[in-house]
Amino acid sequence: MGAYVIDSRLFRDQFSTETARAIFSDENTVQKWMDVEAALARVQAELGIIPAEAAAEIARKSSVDLLDLDEMKREMDRTSHPIVPLLRQIKKICDGDAGEFVHWGATTQDIVDTGTMLQLREILDVIEADMRTLLGHVCDLAERYRSTTMVARSHGQHALPFTFGFKAAQWACEIDRDLERLAEMRPRVLVGQFSGAVGTLAAIKDQGVAVQKRLMQELGLGCPEIAWHTARDRIAEFVCTLAIATQTIGRIAHEIYALQKTEFAELEEPFSPGKVGSSTMPHKRNPPTCETIVAISKVVRGNAPLALEAMLAEHERDKIGLQVEREMIARTCCLVHAACAKAVGVVARLTVRPENMERNLWLQKGLLMSEPVMMALSDAFGRQEAHEMVYEVCMETFEHDAPLKERLLAHPVIGASLAESEIDAILDPHAYVGLAEHFVDETVERLRGRLARAA
Repeated sequence: MGAYVIDSRLFRDQFSTETARAIFSDENTVQKWMDVEAALARVQAELGIIPAEAAAEIARKSSVDLLDLDEMKREMDRTSHPIVPLLRQIKKICDGDAGEFVHWGATTQDIVDTGTMLQLREILDVIEADMRTLLGHVCDLAERYRSTTMVARSHGQHALPFTFGFKAAQWACEIDRDLERLAEMRPRVLVGQFSGAVGTLAAIKDQGVAVQKRLMQELGLGCPEIAWHTARDRIAEFVCTLAIATQTIGRIAHEIYALQKTEFAELEEPFSPGKVGSSTMPHKRNPPTCETIVAISKVVRGNAPLALEAMLAEHERDKIGLQVEREMIARTCCLVHAACAKAVGVVARLTVRPENMERNLWLQKGLLMSEPVMMALSDAFGRQEAHEMVYEVCMETFEHDAPLKERLLAHPVIGASLAESEIDAILDPHAYVGLAEHFVDETVERLRGRLARAA
């Protein structure tokens, strides 16, 4: 087993994805550093700062496949530095003196931070795509079950009837807000770094701003207004925004987990023959995928404070915060993408059991409908007086496990005020879902339009 689950051959796909691992692999990390160095050389050649032939040679040799990563690792251990070993290898593989012009005017953190931003953009593209897919599946649920009446619960107790489509529409709106947050943070967060040793671009002087702007254009990143070597709010915002989105996914998974409990049995995560719930209880149909998603959401939430801690950096350079980020960013992104991918699979093939939803509507023998009874009596007696009467009847009904209808008819005031047919109509949960279907229709139409525009 690996030292961490993401590296484990057995457990890695529970806590990460092949795509996310590839994005944050050593090979891709070093490739991103080389991409930045090559782009920097091209821009500086265009501006006449370094020879064009050198820039062309640097670009030709800017492939991680040409490097000896084992040797680079040994040099990193010896020098306690990540970029100097890279620069030495680039110099070694470049013809002529081209390697002398790599990293011109840059500092290590320029390359590392900008490379990280390229990786964050790459993983963000993947996460957003999966979240849009998830949103589409949740909209499908809302539309399909717009009129399927079920119990709404508050404080873990039966509250009133509404529809499963309404619940799914609420999930959809939250996912949509997460997508908005992810999109809105892009221009603030995906900003490159090229500022030189202490941020002043002193090594290339008057041409520094031109190099900076053209480099960021070349890489497709935002251009910083000033160096941000110790201003780590961008990384913190990225991690915290991902944490919020993962809490949404975790909340949905936890709701499915809760409604899969034997006593409810209203939802069930996808099941296929061969899926085993227990080594000793053959009957078990557990929700392991939802449990894993919820667990991931808790771990990701725990990473948000680490990102905020890393903001407390000293002076113009502080490796303490950078090392926190190095340990935490890739891990967070791998976890988040795993949660997204698993949620897509769960929602796309979610088992919905309307018959159990219907059964649970009548579990308390009419008590679910206390509000409409109260409202029916309010015109004649006032709302508060009606509440007192219905409360008294409901408490007696609960204690004696009797049908609410019987107690209402037996009550001297209520029984005289409402006919049996009126009580039957009032106690029908399907007739008291309010504007649930209206909100489902509006939500689905709006979000499908947004998904279509994003496609």
